[in-house]
Amino acid sequence: MARWCYRHRLVVLLVWVGALFGLGFSASTAGTDYANVFSLPNTDSKRAYDLMEKAFPDSAGDTDTVVWKVDQGSVRDASVRSRIQPALEKIAAMKGVGDVTGPYAGAPGARQISRDGRIAYAQITFTERSNAVPKELVQDVVDTAQGAERGGLQVELGGQAIQRVQEPPTGLAEMVGIVAAALVLFLAFGSLFAMLLPIGVAVFGVGTGLFSTQLLSHTTDIPDLAPLLATLIGLGVGIDYALFIVTRHRRGILKGMAPEDSAATALDTSGRAVLFAGGTVCIALAGMLVTNLRFLDGVVIGTSLTVVLSVLAATTLLPALLGFLGPRVLSRRQRRKLAAEGPERERASGLAARWSGTVQRRPRTIAALALVVMAVLALPVLSLRLGATDQGNDEASTTTRKAYDLLAEGFGPGFNGPLQVVVSDGDTTALVKDIRATRGVAQAAALPPARGVTVIQVVPATSPQSKQTDELIDTLRDYVIPDAGAQAHVGGVTAVSKDFATVTGDRLPLFIATIIGLGFLLLLIAFRSVVVPLTAAVMNLIAAAASFGVLVAIFQWGVGLDLLGLGKEGPINAFLPVIMLSLLFGLSMDYQVFLVSRMHEEWVHTKDNARAVRVGLAETSRVINSAALIMVCVFLAFVLSGDSGAAMAGVGLAAAVALDAFVLRTALVPAAMHLLGGANWWLPGWLDKRLPHLAVEPTEEAAEAVDPEGGPASVIHGYVRTPEGDPVEDAGVTLLSKGGRQLDRVTSLADGSYIVSVPAPGSYLLAVTAGSHGSKARHVTVADGPVVYDVELAEGEVDAVN
Repeated sequence: MARWCYRHRLVVLLVWVGALFGLGFSASTAGTDYANVFSLPNTDSKRAYDLMEKAFPDSAGDTDTVVWKVDQGSVRDASVRSRIQPALEKIAAMKGVGDVTGPYAGAPGARQISRDGRIAYAQITFTERSNAVPKELVQDVVDTAQGAERGGLQVELGGQAIQRVQEPPTGLAEMVGIVAAALVLFLAFGSLFAMLLPIGVAVFGVGTGLFSTQLLSHTTDIPDLAPLLATLIGLGVGIDYALFIVTRHRRGILKGMAPEDSAATALDTSGRAVLFAGGTVCIALAGMLVTNLRFLDGVVIGTSLTVVLSVLAATTLLPALLGFLGPRVLSRRQRRKLAAEGPERERASGLAARWSGTVQRRPRTIAALALVVMAVLALPVLSLRLGATDQGNDEASTTTRKAYDLLAEGFGPGFNGPLQVVVSDGDTTALVKDIRATRGVAQAAALPPARGVTVIQVVPATSPQSKQTDELIDTLRDYVIPDAGAQAHVGGVTAVSKDFATVTGDRLPLFIATIIGLGFLLLLIAFRSVVVPLTAAVMNLIAAAASFGVLVAIFQWGVGLDLLGLGKEGPINAFLPVIMLSLLFGLSMDYQVFLVSRMHEEWVHTKDNARAVRVGLAETSRVINSAALIMVCVFLAFVLSGDSGAAMAGVGLAAAVALDAFVLRTALVPAAMHLLGGANWWLPGWLDKRLPHLAVEPTEEAAEAVDPEGGPASVIHGYVRTPEGDPVEDAGVTLLSKGGRQLDRVTSLADGSYIVSVPAPGSYLLAVTAGSHGSKARHVTVADGPVVYDVELAEGEVDAVN
């Protein structure tokens, strides 16, 4: 497939360009129809919502608030009223505004003025839901209301529609993330063209994914958070997947391969790992479906579709683009060096190789340090409290936050999250009396009944996010309503948020067990080992605990929140653990696959665990760290999105990826694998026979046939020495077929000499390992006679041949 795409690159590029622009045109013509469906079956708040929808079918449309405060006097003063009333009348006359209820409309409006007379509010009801209200209309409302301000009179606005117009420009977070990723890629590759490849692939994958999600929003409920999360995860995996393939392709060219052969090899090695990793991400995302939360169904659709298209772009569009570039995928300096010095020897060197050697020498110390770091970061997770963020968590300078604070100041902290007790049967008057007498209730009043249903508006004495408000909801449901003998249900946004958090918390164990179980099964099949997937599962749990600890410390405790400009501390969004764990398990599985697949490749060739772990870490740690740094940049950029949910997810995922890549995959995992030794690759024989075969690495070639006459066709012999010429005794010398089958193994004598048997003429792999002297592997070609091959081992050297 890679060769076909490489040779027919113009066709492949035109197909992708056509798909991107075709979907983009269709999506822009159709528009969006995102819907936030938070309702939960079989919950008290859902029953309250159903009763209200039946009794008040015309209450659709978003209701926002204009709040004003005077420094001196009263909001009833003529000087204040003469400025506010005309503004409200002008807003009421705007097309798209259904109704404006102000405090100057007789006795009913008096309740909209605070007791001290300094704060008042008006409610603006639009004819559409907040996401359907044109931004131009909302901006006109904001400008008209705030135009009434003067010295001593403050005017602020709150509500979902108002919040939309104070968000940063659409695409700002994405652009910042892409620019940051481009900088990391340029530093990693040193080539403008190589830098543009992963970004171009990610843009095509994310673009087609977002346009497809937008079209699907007309056929199913997709929340407006889905495209943000899809962009966040799509950019991360799209750039990373292309990075892994391009890195392997560049390595092949530097070894002297033709560009087409190198591209085919890169796709047949790293491309397979990309397919497998993309599949694990989708499976982890699909794990959200077991929670049975309708709100998350649309998130699964949007994010999974974007990941699938990003993988498709990396495995089809990328080889086509590599065909256009040819050798220009290398930097000019690399091309000059290749022309002058010829193909370079493949050797892991520099910081990665030194770190890999350090991990091998001190696995216990490094594992202990990594565990201590992760444990300290995970401690805050013990105080995790799920809930819902609201405009009280917005940044202090925003008009929505100021309006929220003014309402809390004038009418009490619970005014921003009233409860709705929906009564279908019973003595409403007695129930209202009992509710007013309940501890934690600031005020309660029954609205006029409709179609046999009465709504009692209950204002708690505490804020919507406080623990006391949650306890009040439980008290009303468990004691007050049953004791009054009424048929009633507690609803409202605050009650819905509490039910959502409760249901999510109850279903989290099943969800975690599902995605860990599926991940374990996939890695078990891929690497034919019980210990490797078990290690991965434990590491994923450690990474999840530490990343949630960071999230709690920042967003719940408020550590560094002002520095990040992310508003006020509060509970962690109830839906975030499910979304974050899905993404985290998927992404961490990516790094596990890329790291362990290289180790497994070396293990198959040499059956030397220490060498396999050392070589795998030395060769992949740099690219894994570069990929993780790109993801961290992309995720942190979503702090600029203006959406508190996306910002929280961005910070949480950035912390998770950083800890996973820089602490777990480059320290704790290899240290643990060194300590476990050959047990890493243990698989019971009976299980090996029953498991299907899933090749993450390319299919191995059949081993060369042994001479039917018996005895070797030839030999390879020579000496193993240090760079100073000293003989290396007891060095392990292994001869392997190109497919990785061990043909002969000997140890060198006191003078460093060795001799291995060769079954037939051909190309073989000769691997030499000698403890602290390091290791080396070379392809050796044998013709008709014996071959003399001396091996020089430098201390601490890490050298590998694929």
